[in-house]
Amino acid sequence: MRAVAYQSPQPISSARALVDVDLPVPVATGQDLLVDVRAVSVNPVDTKIRKSVAPAEGEWKVLGWDAAGVVVATGPEVTAFKPGDEVYYAGAIHRPGTNAEYHLVDERIVGRKPKSLDFKAAAALPLTAITAWEMLFDRLDVAKPVPGAARAIVIIGGAGGVGSIAIQLARALTDLTVIATASRPETQAWVRELGAHHVIDHRSPIAPQVAELGLGAPSYVFSTTNTDDHMADSIDLLAPQGRFGLIDDPKELNALPLKRKSLSLHWELMFTRSLFETADMARQHELLTRVAELVDAGQIRTTLAEDYGTISADTLKRAHALIESGKAKGKIVLGGF
Repeated sequence: MRAVAYQSPQPISSARALVDVDLPVPVATGQDLLVDVRAVSVNPVDTKIRKSVAPAEGEWKVLGWDAAGVVVATGPEVTAFKPGDEVYYAGAIHRPGTNAEYHLVDERIVGRKPKSLDFKAAAALPLTAITAWEMLFDRLDVAKPVPGAARAIVIIGGAGGVGSIAIQLARALTDLTVIATASRPETQAWVRELGAHHVIDHRSPIAPQVAELGLGAPSYVFSTTNTDDHMADSIDLLAPQGRFGLIDDPKELNALPLKRKSLSLHWELMFTRSLFETADMARQHELLTRVAELVDAGQIRTTLAEDYGTISADTLKRAHALIESGKAKGKIVLGGF
């Protein structure tokens, strides 16, 4: 089968950063589905792994987690899917990725593709939707009010892939006032289109801008990027007993300043459930099913922003380069080989 892979970590400018290769078609066992991959999307995690993780000597590492496609075979323990089913999912970080014609994935982290979306539009959603859902409802527990605080959330990096779907989920499923950060006219327009009540510029201090809105101290901050730059501001703007969540990788994280306000700190990694095969691993199947229902009901939309054509080393290198530039909005998708 055709695939895109690498054998050693390289900058994206290197000719060997990503290479077109031919690999054996995997075989479905256990609870695995073998999926004919019709579309993928690219996430910051793809670039981080490519720059830092080497496969075993002589092996190829296939990146890619988001995918939409058609089930072509199932392992003997599969109960929820059959060949011919159209699915979407975000894969597992410790297994080969989706930048290949065929891919194995555990049925417990797979959802049925939204009927109203084509494969590319569907592939834009899984990883970011899982991340945003788990942060909002499992980590920050936004259904549980913070006493005396404004029912508001600040989403830092609102125009990114995770921010783009977090805004929509918060609007569709909660009563929160959504304050999103974006720094360019086009990204500010994007987050407004997605439903943000207020937009502030993260190139300037965030706390004074939030205070100027006159809403009171927000209950929650969801930091999707550049937490190093915004954590002090986030602590300042949060209400006492508020909740701070992050998904990026700050160089340093000093939690001591959270103590005075009794702020809680929440990490989210959407790969945790699949990596450890947690007892509630199938929650990801359930939430992807719910996201598909919301899409088909017109309550949320795909976050597809850039279509880079077919899947190849060249097009994936372009996508990685745009993500590394820090100027991407929404999601970059590719379809077919």
